[in-house]
Amino acid sequence: MDNKLTHFDNSGNARMVDVSEKNETARVAVAVSKIKVSRETLELIENGKIGKGDVLGVARIAGIMASKQTSNLIPMCHPLMITSCNVDFEIK
Repeated sequence: MDNKLTHFDNSGNARMVDVSEKNETARVAVAVSKIKVSRETLELIENGKIGKGDVLGVARIAGIMASKQTSNLIPMCHPLMITSCNVDFEIK
């Protein structure tokens, strides 16, 4: 099997690739998520009246922390320097 995917050998088995000689490149990653809550819960979040605190602030910190752990969360991902991370919310 002649496979052009570098993370698989000719038998289709996953393998780690050597990136030590690879040039540094600029990369951008975008992740999107949708969360459904009741109208009542949404209003409490928007007004900062959830009893457990700042829901969106905690979610933002969790997103930033997750971005810093990308190589631990995604199989076969090499650690990369992250220069910035934005977590934005669109409430509909």
